[in-house]
Order: sequence, then C-alpha cells, then structure tokens
Amino acid sequence: MNSNTQISQRPKANGAKVSPVKTAITVSYGDGIGPEIMEATLRILDAAGAQLDIDTIEVGEKVYTSGVTTGISNTAWDTVRKNKIFFKGPITTPQGGGYKSLNVTLRKTLGLYANVRPCNSYYPFVDTRHPDMDVVIIRENEEDLYAGIEHRQTDEVVQCLKLITRPGCERIIRYAFEYAKNQGRKKVTCMTKDNIMKQTDGLFHQVFREIAPQYPDIQSEHLIVDIGTALVADSPERFDVVVMPNLYGDIVSDVTSQISGSVGLGGSANIGTSCSMFEAIHGSAPDIAGKDIANPSGLIQAAVMMLNHIGQFEVAETVQNAWLRTLEQGIHTGDIYRKSQSKKRVGTREFADAIIANLGVQPQFMSPANFEGFQAITLPEYTRRTASKKELKGVDVFVDWRGKDPDDLAAKLQVIENPALKLSMITNRGVKVWPNGFDETFCTDHWRCRFSAPKDLWVRKEDIIEVLQKAAISNVDIIKTENLYEFDGVRGYSLGQGQ
Repeated sequence: MNSNTQISQRPKANGAKVSPVKTAITVSYGDGIGPEIMEATLRILDAAGAQLDIDTIEVGEKVYTSGVTTGISNTAWDTVRKNKIFFKGPITTPQGGGYKSLNVTLRKTLGLYANVRPCNSYYPFVDTRHPDMDVVIIRENEEDLYAGIEHRQTDEVVQCLKLITRPGCERIIRYAFEYAKNQGRKKVTCMTKDNIMKQTDGLFHQVFREIAPQYPDIQSEHLIVDIGTALVADSPERFDVVVMPNLYGDIVSDVTSQISGSVGLGGSANIGTSCSMFEAIHGSAPDIAGKDIANPSGLIQAAVMMLNHIGQFEVAETVQNAWLRTLEQGIHTGDIYRKSQSKKRVGTREFADAIIANLGVQPQFMSPANFEGFQAITLPEYTRRTASKKELKGVDVFVDWRGKDPDDLAAKLQVIENPALKLSMITNRGVKVWPNGFDETFCTDHWRCRFSAPKDLWVRKEDIIEVLQKAAISNVDIIKTENLYEFDGVRGYSLGQGQ
C-alpha cells in the first residue's frame, strides 16, 4: 500500500462488522523478509474489515545507507508522532559505521516503556514440548544496559552503564499487575539478579515488593533470573505474567517464543503513554528474503494486538480465529511444518490466502479468541517521593595503571590523601586486591580506588577536588570518579567482592 492508501469499502462477507471509523496508523514494510510478511498481513487485515488509514514510511537499511545513522528521517518521525500507532516490519541495522539500533531509538524516544510478548502453545498443531504453555513476558523497554552508555577507559577495559530508575521500575511493574488484572490472569513473577547487582536489580525487586501488595487478588513471586530462565525453559506452564528489566526480558521472551514452537509465531507490542508500536519479535532474516517462504504469523499476532489497542476488537477476533483455524488445518509454512501433523507446506502468500479463506470461521479444537473484555491500561502519573537525606561519604577514583602490584599503586595513592579522604580499598574488576589481596587474583589496568572519610569526619566536594588536583600533579591517570553517598543512612554504593 502507498502512503495514505484507503482500506476498501466493499462489504466483508467473511469478516467482521465494518466500522465506519478509520484509525490512522503508520506502516513501515521493513527490510529482508519485512515487505513479504507485511504485504501478507495487510491483505488479511483488509479482507477482515480493519478500518485503517495508512501512511507508509521508509525506515531501516536504506535510510541508514543514505547517511542517516539513526535509520529514520525527520519526516518519518513526524508521521509516526502524528498517527501515534506504528506497525513496523523487521529492519536490518548495518554492521559497524556507528549505526544506532532503530528499535532501541524508537522505544526510548517515543517513551514506549512496556514491551508485551504473549507466548502460547498451539499444540498439537505446532510442535512443542509444552502443550499447556500460556505466558506473557512484560519487559521494561527503555532502561538497563540498553541505555547504550559505553566507554573505553583503558587499553584493556570498556564499561557499559546499567541504569535503573525508580520511575521506570514503578511504571513497568504496575503495568504488569494492571495487565494481569485486565486479562484475568492470576500471578505475576518478577525476575532479577539482585543477589549480585544489589543496587540496580535491587531497586527493581524493591519496587516489586512495594507494588505487589496493592493487588491482593494476584499472586506474586520473585525469582533470581538464572534459575527463573531455566524454569521458564523447562516448565513454562508454571508461569503466567513475568515482568523483568530490559536485557533479561529480551532474552527470556525469545526463549519462551522458541519453546512455544517457533520464534516466527511471536508478536510484540511496545506501549507508551501517547504512542505505541507493534512488530514481530523476529529479525529481518535477509538470507530468506524474496523466497516467499517466511512465516508472517509473528506480524499477524502483532496486528491482532494493534487492533485490540485501537478498539477494533471484532476484527482482531476474526483475524485470530482464522489464523488458529489455518493452523488446525495443517496449512503451515516451512518453519513449523512437521510431517506428523502438517497437511500442506505453503509459502508466505499462500499462508495468507488460507487465513483469508478462513475469515469468519471459528477454530474447532483450540479456544476461539474473545477480546470483549479488553481495556486500555492507564497508569497514574508518577509522583516523586520526598527527597532522602543525602550524605557524601567518600569517592571512588578509577585509575588507569599498568603496574601489577596493588601495594605499589596504594603507595602512589596515599600521597594524594587529605585529612577527610583516606585510601581504604583498591579493587580490580570488582575484587578487592588491597589491602590484604591475594596473589592469585588476575588484575587488568583498570583499578577502582576508594577514598573514605575517617570516622566522624564530614566529606566536602572540595576535599574530592583536592585529591584530584594532587593526582594530576603526581601523574596518577584518573579516568573516572564516582561520589559515594548514603541516603537516609543507607549505603548507596557497592562494596568490593571479598568485603
């Protein structure tokens, strides 16, 4: 469809009731298999009676290679922001050259804080070891390591900052509980790694503990993400709604999609307060592009989520039921085709044709879709809490030093002490190496050197500046500093391993 293409006004004999109200959406066909699966999906939506006023934009590989490092032009931004609903095919990010991930850019710039990925079993029509699987992964979509703040600090060490905020935690966790309440689900599971990352993942877990009691009718539990992921892979039927920070959510949602039968079956909604984006969870698969073999199911599932989001529930049910019936009939694309249960192996276009032929037909074995109770989720505006009492307790000074003996580095650093800040610890890759370090500990050229206040002394920022000035005079190569604070008497910084 070209820009501003109008959906046909003809009666939909096999589809849903036609609404006279059209919803403006922005569509990008994407890269690789994107144009094939988008064309197939839009044909299905048209035949089902979806009332859409479509603006088409170009984003992704062609835009990148034209010299736009973000993969999206200013004009395309204007269209997306005007229509608020973005239906996007998978895109390819060129390797190297400083190109930014368009998906990350869209999610963060448009405030698409919640990534929602339902993963269901379609057994026995799609092969899976988990016939009772019905789990929804709700992933925080803007923060965590996906902030993309990285630095090379020494010859041997680079860093990536993991940013977790209280507003971000409150918003995604409350969204998960509201989603469970809205959809009649019984349990929300939180997964973090707060046994190691006590400040960042610890905050996420703490906010979960604060919000969970506000939903007494919904069970809640917390799992460490490593064992949690293992349990998802082994026994997904024990989970209902799972909420987690960005990186874990990305990984676990791919796990759940794969074990449900195929990553190609998974759709994704990216929800914000004003804009939303809908896409398949898989990539652009350029190796099979143009061969008419790609499975459009992930994008079809994203379309169903979009139709529910914009209030076209009957059309969403019609499309979903036709898709389910097509799976039941054994009409399958190659990624899910199995001789034991499939009847016909088809390509992208023929699969879409089969779904269109089934519009208005209910599945015979799987439960028909019923989206009647679907409601938009509205969250309360974030309220900033009363500020904590913040006290400066010291500074971590990060040093680039190519020596090997921490005692030698300590001797250099003790020269730059002042009465308010004394060298108390040196760590390397988070492991304490001074004082009383072990010879067996391998050290790189990146050292965290902690200067702390002796008991009962106050630390001023001027004291930190004095240490840094002395370091410059003494040729100590400081690459970064982090002030150490207590908030209402609670330490707001980590200790070294071995402390």
